[in-house]
Amino acid sequence: MSAQEQQIEGEPESKTRLRLWLRLLKFSRGIESELRENLRKEFSSTLPRFDVMAALNRNRDGMKMSAISNALMVSNGNVTGIVDRLVSEGFVIRETVPGDRRAMRVRLTAPGQAEFDQQAAAHEAWIDGLLKSFSAENAKEMIKCLEDAGLNETGQGPT
Repeated sequence: MSAQEQQIEGEPESKTRLRLWLRLLKFSRGIESELRENLRKEFSSTLPRFDVMAALNRNRDGMKMSAISNALMVSNGNVTGIVDRLVSEGFVIRETVPGDRRAMRVRLTAPGQAEFDQQAAAHEAWIDGLLKSFSAENAKEMIKCLEDAGLNETGQGPT
């Protein structure tokens, strides 16, 4: 048994869980960094831009700007800048919302959907490669452990 394992064995459970959280955080940041770099290199894109397109892909009828902001937990200003660029590239369109002159709904265009489909396929392959050391059974078990811990999909506390 190594010195680190001996030290870990006698530590309080709270310290072990703290170490787990730090490892998860470091691992998550590493994956995010790799995704950012891959999106930049292969698609001249960014992770926030991918996230906006993913939200619109999940909501094919479109979303109000405020709904996108809420879904991504970012400010309306951040989303507006991303959407402006996506509109200028022809990947999304803004439409008025019937009955609400102030609101705009945003949705993917056909070229935007095609672009997102390419990025999503690459994103899935990158994640698969980064997590290849986990078997499907390991991954399912970890997902269940995290769900049992009471974390919702946004990573927020007990549900």
